[in-house]
Amino acid sequence: MSRSYRQAGGECVEVAFLDGGKVRVRDSKNADGPALVFAPGEWDVFTRGLRGGGFGCPRS
Repeated sequence: MSRSYRQAGGECVEVAFLDGGKVRVRDSKNADGPALVFAPGEWDVFTRGLRGGGFGCPRS
């Protein structure tokens, strides 16, 4: 299963939930480009960082 997320400025990412709990993230406008693949624990840490305002992202 995959989901796409879009910001007002047009930046889009696609998140795909893979077998074994891994998660793939890529630029949805560049389907053949590079992707990040996270192990389950890495994904948890990454999303907590995003929600906490890390990586220059606004807090949600």
